[in-house]
Amino acid sequence: MASQSGRDTGRVFDEVPELYDRVRPSYPDELFADLVAITGLDTTSAVLEVGCGTGQATRSLAKLGCSVTAVEPGAGLAAHARQNLRTVGAVDVEVESSTFEQWDDRGRRFDVLVAASSWHWVDPAIGWPRAHEVLRPGAWVALLGNIVVRRSGEPEVYAETADLHERHSPGNPDWGHPPLEDEVRATSEGWGLVEDPGPLFGPTTVRWYPTVQWFDGEGFADLLRSTSIYRKLDADVREPLLESIAERIRTRMGDLVPRRYLSVLRAGQRQPIAQPAPNVG
Repeated sequence: MASQSGRDTGRVFDEVPELYDRVRPSYPDELFADLVAITGLDTTSAVLEVGCGTGQATRSLAKLGCSVTAVEPGAGLAAHARQNLRTVGAVDVEVESSTFEQWDDRGRRFDVLVAASSWHWVDPAIGWPRAHEVLRPGAWVALLGNIVVRRSGEPEVYAETADLHERHSPGNPDWGHPPLEDEVRATSEGWGLVEDPGPLFGPTTVRWYPTVQWFDGEGFADLLRSTSIYRKLDADVREPLLESIAERIRTRMGDLVPRRYLSVLRAGQRQPIAQPAPNVG
């Protein structure tokens, strides 16, 4: 279960919406093409997006021509999403400020629920039943994500800066190498790292999409500033650490490094819940 402190950590992104929007990876067009093929989403569909952030996935959903209701608890992120959507001319999109757990659905029902790198911030004891409630029979849940990976034999930033991490924040349990790409691809069943919904949704269809971003030292430091692991550090620890990482990239890694991801789509269909037989005794 996502702890309350874990959900609070997720809201640190609201401190830096512009940075988050500028440096965080989006999702490939192929993923949305597969989302359409798997779920049957079309221009008549109503989509609910949980945790839209600054609207990276929302923009791609809007391009599909469906109506989108996006729910975002961070006021700064929601405001940035609205601005981004106005900029691209998205017309049938509404961004509502709320957590999903407390959101007022006003009786609305949807054909697809999408959560892009956000479902792990939702309390699963509330989130999964709510998703089942607000989706129509036969509707789908689609969880999108970007998983940081490394490739064997390729220089990787954490491996080159582990000593700096330990110097500035020793013994931090978050430090560690990203998993190998092949190891992540082997997890092609279920809902990944989030709690399983039991009989409410499934079975899952899983698709992988390799993507990469390239950064100089300053850009990579900005990327790390946008992630929860680094944002929850005190600023007097975080900033010297990130400055030293940027300097290491400049001086030892040619000032150009990759950040590799496997983008992932996990989709499962809403399942009917059997009603208890009437007591005729």
